[in-house]
Amino acid sequence: MASPSERTQALSNLTDSKGLAVGASNAELGQDTNGIVPSIQNVVSTTNLSVNLDLKEIALRARNAEYNPKRFAAVIMRIRDPKTTALIFSSGKIVVTGAKSIDAARFASRKYARIVQKLGYESAKFSEFKVQNIVASCDVQFPVRLEPLAHAHSNFCSYEPELFPGLIYRMMEPKVVLLVFVSGKVVLTGAKVKQEIYDAFKNIYPVLCLFQKRT
Repeated sequence: MASPSERTQALSNLTDSKGLAVGASNAELGQDTNGIVPSIQNVVSTTNLSVNLDLKEIALRARNAEYNPKRFAAVIMRIRDPKTTALIFSSGKIVVTGAKSIDAARFASRKYARIVQKLGYESAKFSEFKVQNIVASCDVQFPVRLEPLAHAHSNFCSYEPELFPGLIYRMMEPKVVLLVFVSGKVVLTGAKVKQEIYDAFKNIYPVLCLFQKRT
């Protein structure tokens, strides 16, 4: 019988290392997690305009922009659609946060690039778009016994309730960090693609079921 690693290698183009089909739909994920699917709360992305910027000039001419170099070396700019915030650096690098999807993050990044272009930087171009972090959350709808979970999975867990109320679970594959709260709320962070969020939750859900607090 093939080992898990051999099966993974053989199916590498079809499945992730835990057996979930790459590109699996929310419905398919829900079949393995009692219908619970994590909801994306924030996508952090970066873009490079490949041009040096005068931040003071941008802050003076652009709307919804602020710049205080003594506090932070970037212009903070906001747009309403999609509702996001950008950190614009003099190097031409832009960090966009607050988007609810990867498509929205890309769309917002293009909008910020266009705003800069209209301020006189015609050579600015939208390039090197990259997702740096995806944050999602969900509720497993039952309380979790965090202390026994931390003890049983001590190689992956950190739980110090006097410092932070949640258990920190550092999953190795996919490389995602989960914050698990006694209420059953779960926050997932560190993913670079949406599928990693779904894969991580599919992996952790049966573990949380084992440590469900019985009332």
